[in-house]
Amino acid sequence: MENIFRYYEFSDFFKDNSGAFQENEISFSELNEQHFLIFEKKNQDTKTVYNLYVSKYKSKKEIGKEPPEILELLVNDYDKSIPEHRIVLRKYLY
Repeated sequence: MENIFRYYEFSDFFKDNSGAFQENEISFSELNEQHFLIFEKKNQDTKTVYNLYVSKYKSKKEIGKEPPEILELLVNDYDKSIPEHRIVLRKYLY
């Protein structure tokens, strides 16, 4: 997963304080001034799960601090070995 975060220029993970992601860690990549892809990192039992969302904020500065205006789950439990998951990510970033 680290390669995906670097390749698509996602931010470092940081704690969400907006309540939108239950205080899990999040990382984002900017699509434009108001739309972002967000990976949520959740620790479940013995594994880490990544959920991918598309979101809308008034500005990048609000991410992790304010709830998003729009938040849509794109992929639950993202797995880079599943082609459909990779396609969803590329669809938004290209």
